[in-house]
Amino acid sequence: MLISFDWLKQLIHIDKDAEEVGALLTGAGLEVEGIETFDLVQGGLEGIVLGEVLTCEPHPDADRLRITTVNIGNGTPSQIVCGAPNVAIGQRVVVATINSTLYPTGGEPFKIKKSKIRGAASEGMICAEDEIGIGTSHAGIMVLDTDLPNGTPAAGFFGLGSDKVFEIGLTPNRADAASHYGVARDLQALTDAKAVLPSVEDFKVDNTSRPVEVEVENSEACPRYAGVTMSGITVGPSPEWMQKRLRAIGLSPINNVVDVTNYVLHELGQPLHAFDADKIKGDKIIMKTVAEGTNFKTLDGVERKLQATDLMICDTEGPMAIGGVFGGEESGVSDETTSIFIESAYFSPDWVRRTGMNHSLKTDASFRFERGTDPNMVLHALKRAALLMQEVAGGEVSSEIVDVYPAPIENKIITLSIERAHTLIGQHVGAERIKTIMTDLGVEVTGETEEFIQFSVPPFKVDVTREADVVEEILRIYGFNNIEMSEDLATTYLAKFPKPYAENVTEAILSYIADNGFHEIITNSITNSNYYQPAGEAEVAGLVRVVNYNSEDLDVLRKSMVFSGLEVLRRNINRRQRDLKLFELGKVYEQLEDGSTKESRKLALYMAGNVTAESWQQQSSKSSFHDLAGVVQNVLRKLNAGDFEVQPLQPNSYMRQGVAYLKNGVVIAELGLLDAGVSRFMEVKEQVWFAELNWDYLLKKYKDNLVAEELPKFPEVRRDLSLVLDKNVTFDQIRHIAFRTERKLLQDVNVFDVYEGDKIAPGKKAYAISFTLLDKQQTLTDKVIDSTMNRLMQQFEKQLGALIRK
Repeated sequence: MLISFDWLKQLIHIDKDAEEVGALLTGAGLEVEGIETFDLVQGGLEGIVLGEVLTCEPHPDADRLRITTVNIGNGTPSQIVCGAPNVAIGQRVVVATINSTLYPTGGEPFKIKKSKIRGAASEGMICAEDEIGIGTSHAGIMVLDTDLPNGTPAAGFFGLGSDKVFEIGLTPNRADAASHYGVARDLQALTDAKAVLPSVEDFKVDNTSRPVEVEVENSEACPRYAGVTMSGITVGPSPEWMQKRLRAIGLSPINNVVDVTNYVLHELGQPLHAFDADKIKGDKIIMKTVAEGTNFKTLDGVERKLQATDLMICDTEGPMAIGGVFGGEESGVSDETTSIFIESAYFSPDWVRRTGMNHSLKTDASFRFERGTDPNMVLHALKRAALLMQEVAGGEVSSEIVDVYPAPIENKIITLSIERAHTLIGQHVGAERIKTIMTDLGVEVTGETEEFIQFSVPPFKVDVTREADVVEEILRIYGFNNIEMSEDLATTYLAKFPKPYAENVTEAILSYIADNGFHEIITNSITNSNYYQPAGEAEVAGLVRVVNYNSEDLDVLRKSMVFSGLEVLRRNINRRQRDLKLFELGKVYEQLEDGSTKESRKLALYMAGNVTAESWQQQSSKSSFHDLAGVVQNVLRKLNAGDFEVQPLQPNSYMRQGVAYLKNGVVIAELGLLDAGVSRFMEVKEQVWFAELNWDYLLKKYKDNLVAEELPKFPEVRRDLSLVLDKNVTFDQIRHIAFRTERKLLQDVNVFDVYEGDKIAPGKKAYAISFTLLDKQQTLTDKVIDSTMNRLMQQFEKQLGALIRK
């Protein structure tokens, strides 16, 4: 939001500069993100002043030049060589002083320097209007008719002075500050100055020759609607002062009628609209909804299909405007307009927001209506607009004000505990200071005791609905920086944090992954539904769709982390960054059969290209299953996942081969090679290894209980076996059988060689496996070791059909 400092000073007399005001507003919650200088003419006529020609003599060495002395108010007349034919003694002129920069009309800027012209010193320049950029004439220097003192800045004389413009990052809850008057009201509470509404005392009805009837069929959508007719106006350009203020806040002047409505909106925060009165059929305005699918052309020339929930401003024949959002093309003001109906209303924020979203329309009016305007400002703004309209477009008020307000919106009554306020603020402010702050903000004190203050909060304070909101208002005006930090600072409440604290666990795991060469990515959880089409109807059916999406490429919430990561891989690979290790912790969403939505967090890891960069020390090698599996298994170990089961991954929509890690029957991680078709669909030409961990489940089951044990006093023993097995037998099966068979002595099982070839039967493979045995109470004897190994071999033969190669 842009606020003009010059405009602001018309509403509140404040003796501070723009930087001081910006600091005050930022401290009060209206964050000033920047202060820019606005010049109506380039350079703002800086260094250009009024002067008086004291002498004028011919140049001895140039027939067309004159040597003048000019009083520019600095005590010593300046000698200036001038070539204009109309320069003469006694003239009041415009002088560009030394070191000033001129921005001529249609030319390049240049700096005025002290110089010699044909041997005569020249200390400035007497200017024509095109030389200072305010016109096109170059017939001679400007001769002014003024009594202003010499040295007066020319910008002030021409009314072209610079303005300071605040760029305020307005938060959604501060609809009350979405205008110059709203900002002035905050400054009133921050300073001793008083904010003053523009006077409307001169408003009067000239005649009642053009009455317009108003009927509100939907008072829920339009609680208040007011308007007045004006006749005999002349549509044309706005005066320079109005154009200047509109341009300062980034608006382009259109014509005097439209400019007045925009001016009042930004001055008072009340949106207005002007209809051509001659185009209102039946001289009647009706607030209602129309049939679904009705065609309506808005002011931007776009044909729109209306919805049954759109509030329309209609005449007796059809719609004229979308209430609170946008006007219609047919009823708009044109150059031929001579009579207008000015609308000032209060529309329901919910209705305006829904309509704006339905039609993807955002206007200055809808911005304010959907956050909540002031229903009590409706008539004041209407009268202000009528007076300005008479000033800039002529005409007369030709109807009584019509005001349909069947159920006035009441003030909110909030009782504030003084003790509670001081507790929340953390410092004693005092009841009188509290009342002063709230009164300056436009809130009325309606009752008071030693312990409580009762406030009547007007509707424009849409974000003040309870005691805590009142305290927030007090605190932001009192100043957060004015709250002293006590040496014995304490709290009456201490939130309980779960142990272990999930965020600390998350940070530790993500740091570990990053330490292993992975780069973290953060992607949008809204994605493209077309990504899921090749996976089939079942996959598409589970998508959570965005109702009012802004782009067809972003119309669903992601069901898997696969595609958002592939988008990042594609972007990097297309820029010749092919060796990639990425990870992301994010949310996925799924629509369940009962209509509810499931939301969960997943940790995704991606590997593509070479696992190590090429160097003289080692050859580069392609990323493999085991490279990613090692990281995943270490993450599971760090999360104390314990003894998890590993199973071959069932082919799914994204991966054709890989493994699934299960604990208590729940899949805690999946790991494998992404299907080549999925990669090609996403235009990723590299082979991609992908893992997805069930983060919510892993955190829920995580326990940080660590058990420390002494190093064993007795030696461990290793025994090796060679097992010939069917190809479909996995090492994980062997491992589980081993630990079920021997729970006490067996410490570790490891495979150190796998053989498949012509030296064993077809369809078979040989595992070379080591078994580590340890008894923590005594040294193992050969008898115990042999007995243990025999039991293991028996179970391998029985359960797996193993051939033991002894």
